[in-house]
Amino acid sequence: MSQASWKERLRHDGAGCYEMDPSETGGVPVRIFLTPQLLEELEISVYPQILTATRFPGVRLVVITPDVHYGYGVPVGCAIVTDPENGAVALGPVGFDIGCGMVSLRSAVPAEAATEPQRIAFNREVMQRVSMGAGERGVGRLRDVGRREFERLVRGGADYYTAHYGRRIDRSRAERDCLPVADSWQLPSGRPDRGMAQLGSLGGGNHFIELQRSEQTQTLFVQIHTGSRGFGHGLAEHYFHVAKAEQPQLIAHLDEAWFAPESPRREEYLAAVAAGGNYAIINRLVIAEEVSAAFRAVFGAELELVYEISHNLVQREWHPDYGEVNVHRKGATRAFPAGHPALRGTPWERTGHPVLIPGSNRDWSYILRPTGSARSAYTVNHGSGRRMSRAAARKTLLQREVDSDYRRAGIVVNLDRRVPIDESGAAYKSSGEVIEAITQAGLAEVEHRLWPLASLKGV
Repeated sequence: MSQASWKERLRHDGAGCYEMDPSETGGVPVRIFLTPQLLEELEISVYPQILTATRFPGVRLVVITPDVHYGYGVPVGCAIVTDPENGAVALGPVGFDIGCGMVSLRSAVPAEAATEPQRIAFNREVMQRVSMGAGERGVGRLRDVGRREFERLVRGGADYYTAHYGRRIDRSRAERDCLPVADSWQLPSGRPDRGMAQLGSLGGGNHFIELQRSEQTQTLFVQIHTGSRGFGHGLAEHYFHVAKAEQPQLIAHLDEAWFAPESPRREEYLAAVAAGGNYAIINRLVIAEEVSAAFRAVFGAELELVYEISHNLVQREWHPDYGEVNVHRKGATRAFPAGHPALRGTPWERTGHPVLIPGSNRDWSYILRPTGSARSAYTVNHGSGRRMSRAAARKTLLQREVDSDYRRAGIVVNLDRRVPIDESGAAYKSSGEVIEAITQAGLAEVEHRLWPLASLKGV
């Protein structure tokens, strides 16, 4: 079958979802949540990656979210549901930034208080507290912890951090404080050590800190996007090679590595994912503390947590059609609606938990509430998704024009106001179009639309 015509073979269910012909997918259901425009714009190279996602042993369902684009092994913007006992645990669908995720904070400060001088002051205060960019070191109180203390942190997550380093922010509305790590797991030496001194640093790429205005409340919000830094990357790098070496006859390409149910290293990798997730949770917590201090210094008011959530994980979950499953989310985020068993006893039991969806720093971001998300494996997009590669952005976009556009829009980027060209708005899909795919399919509804006022990016 021709790759070029794969879109023409999709069947639309009349409710916001395209489905692939099971004869192409080995009988695995594939649900693609795109608007017609997003489908038309989607690069052809995603098609073979979708097929890769269906071919891991024990796959029950593959979901493609509207921010989808070409990724490592499988598309960024997908969920892969597998049998927890007899199915594979795949590494590409978790990726290198294990546990990457989002924080949203809100205030009662009117948006008009964020004048241009105050936006610049906010950026300056944050940059004095949080290191940004690849390889940067973390906050002083965590920068020089020894290996034994570091292991306690990545095993204990936010629970351990707040108990031993003080509670500076109320996390009672967070997704979780800790992912359990098997006692038998041992931290590999070498590559993961890169992250030991980076707790409390933002990193580079698409990670950001952003001051925002809520269209609904006309008050100031802050969103933060970051993950497990060099620690998670080092863990992933280590286990990709372990998995490939374990089944060289089955795994031809590193990006398609997976652990079989009988693998002696499978549980070890799952423990590593939990440790990487705990690192990312602490990292977001520490940055949120520092950003809150900066906000207090500039606006004289407090920030409170809306939600904090992880993506880029494989997690055991319940689904009404499949029962207990493992859900791999690659560049996708969990979206449990009201009544989901995992929300019992939480503040979200009757409402569903908030879902944090960033746009580019030249577009709207969103806070959603899940509604009918069971058919998408309780998954929605984790952002707006790239429409242009980094190389293409650097080649085709003009720095002067991009910087001028941001100035006219009143969006203050860092302190020099020079926009990282490969992270500028033109490199990303329209967040409105992406959210339309979610709302038209009935997966979630909009609670807040958030406009960027000041953006901080590592360069």
